[in-house]
Amino acid sequence: MSKGVVVAAMSGGVDSAVAAALLKQEGYEVIGITLQIWQEHSEQGKYGGCCSLGAVEDARRAAAKIGIPHYVLNFRDYFANKVIDRFIAEYQQGRTPNPCVECNRSVKFEELLRQAEQLGADYLATGHYARVRYNERTGRYELLRARDESKDQSYALYTMRQEALAKTLLPLGHIVSKQETRRIARELGLPLANKPDSQEICFVPKEGYIAFLKEKAPSVLRPGPIVDTSGRKIGEHPGVAFYTIGQRKRLPAGQKEPLFVVALDADTNTVIVGRDSELYAEGLLVEECCWIALAEPPQKPLVTQVKIRYNGHAVPASIVAGREEGTVEGWFEQAQRAVTPGQSAVFYGGEGEDAGQVVLGGGIIRCARYQRP
Repeated sequence: MSKGVVVAAMSGGVDSAVAAALLKQEGYEVIGITLQIWQEHSEQGKYGGCCSLGAVEDARRAAAKIGIPHYVLNFRDYFANKVIDRFIAEYQQGRTPNPCVECNRSVKFEELLRQAEQLGADYLATGHYARVRYNERTGRYELLRARDESKDQSYALYTMRQEALAKTLLPLGHIVSKQETRRIARELGLPLANKPDSQEICFVPKEGYIAFLKEKAPSVLRPGPIVDTSGRKIGEHPGVAFYTIGQRKRLPAGQKEPLFVVALDADTNTVIVGRDSELYAEGLLVEECCWIALAEPPQKPLVTQVKIRYNGHAVPASIVAGREEGTVEGWFEQAQRAVTPGQSAVFYGGEGEDAGQVVLGGGIIRCARYQRP
């Protein structure tokens, strides 16, 4: 007897294919769906990355091997409106975005989930490395880190709503390693068992994000001044989008000591540089906050672990609801380097064996705070 109908999002990679196969083995009726999101201008998008034209063929072959139906949904315009337009807007504001966070929020766990429900599916499954569970004590669904913390993707999933978590299956969250995922794929005879992981932004051409912005938002690439933190001009830059906080490349040579990007001012088209010591922030202000394990932002200071970049480590910090609705103020136990506006800050908690494993919530970094109140 079927455990229910599952729409499995199949990106063309080994992770989503194994997720679909495991669910079929567990007794679910699985329907594979790949999203058409590549853009006409993007060669990388057509042939290389997640959900590309080549990836669609890989997903179709995997679905045939697993023995499940496979369909392709045209999400190109929706994806451009929700993900690409925001990506461009963030660079226009002098920020460094993470488009995968917005893709998970608006594309996978909102629109794709909605369409899965229209198809009569009970669940949506993806190949993300994270775990979902229901907490009987709090009456809330929770998102937890993956068992394999080296592959954990909970950072990019902090925007998930309770309604989405209730209908989401993440079969890979309990797998101990990516090597184990590949072993399962080989055991099942999947044709992409040895396919390398995609490392690129799926909609960006192989020439890189600068070439993409040059076409879509040339104003972001206007030359402007490079100044130090005292306001002294020391050179020119080719465009603020070439830079991010903490960067040392593309800065004028011949200075007395190494300089790093410490701020970007999109309004004046200025890159501000300073010493390495000027990159360390005591805290941060986070906006557009979403909450999972918590029903609302903490009204009193709460000690958590906070992760401020995808490949970074979570560090101790105290957070509390900000003065503006939807914001949170956080203060690190120890100052952190290169707190970058536009990136996500994700807060982790939990008790006992779950300490640091449970996603409390997260948001977008608005700015760093360099002095404690």
